[in-house]
Amino acid sequence: MTADERAHARTGEPASPIAAEGAAKPADSSVPLHPLIAERWSPRALDPAVELTDEQFTALFEAARWAPSWGNTQPARYIAGRRGEDTFDRIHATLSRGNRGWTEPAAALAIGVARVVGDEGEPMPYGEYGLGLASQNLVLQAVAEGLVAHQMAGFDRDAARAEFAIPGDFEPMVAIAVGGYGSPAELPERLQAKEAAPRARKPLSELVFTDTWGKALF
Repeated sequence: MTADERAHARTGEPASPIAAEGAAKPADSSVPLHPLIAERWSPRALDPAVELTDEQFTALFEAARWAPSWGNTQPARYIAGRRGEDTFDRIHATLSRGNRGWTEPAAALAIGVARVVGDEGEPMPYGEYGLGLASQNLVLQAVAEGLVAHQMAGFDRDAARAEFAIPGDFEPMVAIAVGGYGSPAELPERLQAKEAAPRARKPLSELVFTDTWGKALF
């Protein structure tokens, strides 16, 4: 069952184009933000009944493909698979123990890889930045589809490199789980608390400066 079908079965209406059903935890921002940004967060509660359509799955990576790119170098690459596929299981095996449990119900898993060395052996200093831009596009596309996405640093880079024969001029940087929002009650107790915790960010006064370092603009 897809996310859209699940929502339609419950309510008779299509899934929200912004927030996955039950997943709304909007940012407490100082000014209004676009809903795609305000509604994006990183849940761990995933619904094992939700599957991605071919179009939804493709759209995630089309969104990533059209991210801004320094000099159009396009350094972002992905290894991805849907639940039930061999690639999904192989990605899942590279995740940290803490991430393996809650990601089992994910509809899809991916590893984001950045190109860090160019054709002539030169460093590509913005390769990791480019992968970050592409991955944010992927995540926002998931939100637009009424899905959720959670990016993870907790995976074994060396294991991923060996498992998928990632060449030396590329660096595996991030694992990503995508799916439908599930029931927090199905999570271990320690993760239930994290799921319920309010979202928090440092104030703009600590992040944006003017005139000199440390002088708050806002």
